[in-house]
Amino acid sequence: MGGNRFVRIGTDRGGSPMIIAVDGPAASGKGTIARALARHYGLPHLDTGLLYRAVAANVQRLELDGSIEADAIAACDFDDALLEDPILRTDDIGTLASVVSAHPLVRASLLQRQRRFAAQPGGAVLDGRDIGTVIAPDADAKLFIRATPNIRAKRRHAELRANGSTISIDKVLADIRARDLRDSTRSSAPLVPAKDSALLDTSFLSIDASVQRAIAIVEAKIAATSYKGSDNQSSWP
Repeated sequence: MGGNRFVRIGTDRGGSPMIIAVDGPAASGKGTIARALARHYGLPHLDTGLLYRAVAANVQRLELDGSIEADAIAACDFDDALLEDPILRTDDIGTLASVVSAHPLVRASLLQRQRRFAAQPGGAVLDGRDIGTVIAPDADAKLFIRATPNIRAKRRHAELRANGSTISIDKVLADIRARDLRDSTRSSAPLVPAKDSALLDTSFLSIDASVQRAIAIVEAKIAATSYKGSDNQSSWP
C-alpha cells in the first residue's frame, strides 16, 4: 500500500469542489486508499510524503545533516521532477524524511505548496500525516487510516523485498516504531487524527475492502453535508 506523486486522475467531480484528507502512519494503506478515492471521484491526488522525501533526498545529495534545521531548510527548494525519482522510495530516504519533517520551518516551507494543490478548482485528494489537522482543516471528508505496527512492518518488508532489499523484518518493525514516535511527538503538526476524522483500521482488511469502506465513509459524509445544507434552506410556508 505505497504512495504516488501528484497526478490528475480522471475529470473533476460535478458540482462544488470536494477536498478529501487522508492521514495515517507509514504502511497503513493511506496512499493506496487516497489514490483509489482520487480515481473514484475523478480528482487530482497529492502524496505529501513525497515532498518530505524530496527534501531528504536533497539533504543526502548536498551532503547536509538532516537533523539540523538550517540544513534541512536549505534542501527545501526542489523541482517537481524530483518527485519522480525512484530514490524517494528507498527506506533510507523514508527514514531521513521522518527526521527532516520534524523541523517546524521545513513544514512551514512546504505548507503553501500543499494548500495550493488542495485549493485548485474541483477539489483534490491529499494524503499525509497532517492533512486534516493543518493542511486542509476544512476538508469535506477526513479519514485517518491505521493498522497495527506488526501488520505495517509485514507490508513494508514485503515491498522492500520485492525491490531487492535484504533488510530483516525486525529492522523494519523497529524503524516503523521509531518513526511513529518521531511523527506523533514532534512539536510541529504531530501525527494525530483530526477530531472530526473517521477512523479506518486496515489491519485485517484486503485492499479492496479497505477502499470500499473508505468510499462508504466519504459518501456518508457527502450525504450528511447535503442533508444539512438542504435542511438549512428549507422553511415552512
